[in-house]
Amino acid sequence: MKRYLISRPTTFYKLIAFRAIDPSTPIDASPKWFPGIQINLAENMLFGPGKEDSKIAVTSIREGNTSIIHTSWSQLRLQVGKIASALRASGTQKGDRVAVIASNNLHTMSVFLATVSIGAIFTSTSTDMGSKGILDRLAQIRPRLVFMEDFAVYGGKITDLRPKASEVVEFLHKTIEFDNLIMMPRFELLSNVSNIPRSRSWENFMSMATGTELIFERSAFDHPCLILYSSGTTGQPKCIVHGAGGIMISQKKELFLHFEIDPDSAQMIFTTTSWAMYNKSITSLLNGARIVTYDGSPFYPDRAVLLRICEEQRLTHLGISPRYLDELQRHKIIPRETADLSSLKMVNVTGAALLPEQARWFYEKGFPPYVHLANSAGSTDTACQFAAQNAFLPVYPGELQSATLGMKIEVFEQRDHHDGDGIKEGQPVSKGQAGELVITAPFPTMPVMFWGEDGAQRYHSSYFAAFKGVWTQGDFIKIHADTGGVEFLGRSDGVLNPSGVRFGSAEIYSVLQSFPEVADSICVGQRRRQDSDESVFLFVLMQPGNEFNTRLVSDIKAQIRQRLSARHVPKYVFQCWEIPMTLTNKKMELPVKKIISGNFNVSTSSIANPGSLRFYEQFCKVEDLVASNLRPTGLQPKL
Repeated sequence: MKRYLISRPTTFYKLIAFRAIDPSTPIDASPKWFPGIQINLAENMLFGPGKEDSKIAVTSIREGNTSIIHTSWSQLRLQVGKIASALRASGTQKGDRVAVIASNNLHTMSVFLATVSIGAIFTSTSTDMGSKGILDRLAQIRPRLVFMEDFAVYGGKITDLRPKASEVVEFLHKTIEFDNLIMMPRFELLSNVSNIPRSRSWENFMSMATGTELIFERSAFDHPCLILYSSGTTGQPKCIVHGAGGIMISQKKELFLHFEIDPDSAQMIFTTTSWAMYNKSITSLLNGARIVTYDGSPFYPDRAVLLRICEEQRLTHLGISPRYLDELQRHKIIPRETADLSSLKMVNVTGAALLPEQARWFYEKGFPPYVHLANSAGSTDTACQFAAQNAFLPVYPGELQSATLGMKIEVFEQRDHHDGDGIKEGQPVSKGQAGELVITAPFPTMPVMFWGEDGAQRYHSSYFAAFKGVWTQGDFIKIHADTGGVEFLGRSDGVLNPSGVRFGSAEIYSVLQSFPEVADSICVGQRRRQDSDESVFLFVLMQPGNEFNTRLVSDIKAQIRQRLSARHVPKYVFQCWEIPMTLTNKKMELPVKKIISGNFNVSTSSIANPGSLRFYEQFCKVEDLVASNLRPTGLQPKL
């Protein structure tokens, strides 16, 4: 079926509409999908089978499994209609940008639906992002309105966001497009926003509404409805614009055919509003599922709080990250013994490579055997999954079961990132070999454009500058010859390449799972101007109360040599005290790689703990440290 659909994309997507695509248009020409069709994404999310007025559409939960509010489909439609009316009354029109700086809750979802319903373009960031990171994004797209929460709660701590709101307004008021900041209340009492210029309270904004009737602005299939952002670690974040039709059709396909979500499903994906998974979580409304939103820490007041929500809300689908599973495993929390998970059908794990040891723990100890462990991978760039679960295939540890339907993914021989010879013809790798993930046929969620004056050039250089006529995703993968499963080995620009042997950091992390005294690790390559070859560095973060010593280093190297090969063994193993992470909890390998290679020009706006980078600067002169007082066996370095 997969081969049939890939070879006949027009036939596949014509099952849904009258004309899909001109099959003669190459992927790098950004072919138009469904020309002539008029749709509205919000209309399809709010109406359809399984969305009866009295049925619960959204369950909102605050940190610690508190303040639980159920909202019916009728109530959701009325709220969205009222917000849409207020948006129109404020002068917001089709094509205007509406930004939200808020947590994952009903208000944020309702603003999304209202914005899209009138043909405006939605974008969001989480409240834990710093002012610079927020403005690096909003300065490029120039929003007309910004909705922002007045307070944030995380880990039991309350943060006043009004000073940050003042910074946002101070910057955006210089742009002619900006009109107002609307302050959304985190608590029941409205906060004082009188000292923030060009701001309105939520109550004041909503008073502009003249009714609750939903009037949908239908537009072309590729009409922009959503802006997502790249990480911004190598410069200004890319503002990636996605069309309403691509999101709708791809999500319907994935939800129904891969994730098996229907009107009887109840889904919670733990995500912030900065992550592409936020938009995936709320588009499950397309299939009539009940969405459970969660605002706060997944480990407060304890590490079992999400498991209790699974039991109490009778979740059928739970979305988490590998780091969440790792946290449960390390603290010996057994989900199937902690909560009644009898309603749970599927756990979707995404955001990073799921290690084989984690998959084994999932079935051997963690979750009930009937739960489908669904490891999936997509991207901000594609706004869809290119590899995910398949109900007809077995689960193999460390592998994603198959490419998603309609996505023609292949593996090409990786180009040297120091090679500046321009676009080349791609060469497929031998069966079962690792290489560059490419997509060789058009797909509906290709971005409509990049926002900004140089958007077209950045778009082409991001995806089509490596190989002729194919989309290059930037991931290092392997498609197993025996199972057909897809294994993600790391980002392409983070691939380790000592003496010409290429491998991904995920292979090293997999070995480290067998060392309980190691809390976390980050593995990167160093290649400075004077280096003829790359050296592999492994930095390990110790569990409290455990000592980093020469024996541990020897054991780690021995295990890597035994389980992988002698060529995988890092040249240096050092202790670190903090690992740089994104706001969505991903390891920041590329900035560390750049720093230890002597390039300190690293953007920190998307890094949750930017101060952690300074520690790694000393390693660009590793020979001096080793010769003085820092041996590869790892005494604490002098800062």
